[in-house]
Amino acid sequence: MRILAVGDIYSVYGCECALKLIPKIKRQEHIDLVIANGENSALGNGITPESADMLFAAGVDVITGGNHSLRRKEIYDMLDESPFLLRPHNMVCDYGTGYRLIDLGRYSVAVINLLGHAFIERQETTNPFTAADELIERAKADGAKYIFVDFHAEATGEKKALGLYLDGRVSAIFGTHTHIPTADAQILPQGSGYITDLGFTGVENSVLGVKSSIIINRLKSGGCEKFEAAEGKCILNACIFDIGDNGLCTAVKQVIMREDANA
Repeated sequence: MRILAVGDIYSVYGCECALKLIPKIKRQEHIDLVIANGENSALGNGITPESADMLFAAGVDVITGGNHSLRRKEIYDMLDESPFLLRPHNMVCDYGTGYRLIDLGRYSVAVINLLGHAFIERQETTNPFTAADELIERAKADGAKYIFVDFHAEATGEKKALGLYLDGRVSAIFGTHTHIPTADAQILPQGSGYITDLGFTGVENSVLGVKSSIIINRLKSGGCEKFEAAEGKCILNACIFDIGDNGLCTAVKQVIMREDANA
């Protein structure tokens, strides 16, 4: 099978970009499943039912989350009700789940969403390594042939450590959260696909999706302006993982597509 993993979709502009580009990538690359991180897809921050619906309309099959998944209270009911909207499983909360088994007819796919510990703003979480062990066993017991992990974490070392820890036990593990794509898409020694961070989908000429003037002023002069989403041409960062019949990765390809790319 072939999956498309899309980096953090930021603000309504990232959602609009996803609506334009994800169907194109699915068609051109013959994608079987799309997983996208949408924890900051709402205008302002967090995720709302409206931004989640935009991502589903774009062709996203599973939306994963992160440290901002619970920032907007209006998403709480949808986390419980939608089978394809996840939040980090090791985040201690009363809403939603970070594990989903998807029946694709000929085979089942498990999607796991976890949150890192290092340098992440304080949250009540359990250990992501222990949570991964538990969920992989659950996926195997559920008959999942393919297992994919979105590890939403800040530290590159923590991401690589979990990748190597899970190598050979999952089809692919991909990092999200930093909004900057890393140049290490690879197949790990035991056969799992891996990339430290997918990057983000949002306004390219920005600071991680925020207006650059705000961030520059904060860093240069100690300003405290409220974050505002940048506007302009968007970029989509993603990765395609080809998975063989044994559930392990056979090829990895990074995807960088700009909003004004030729149709």
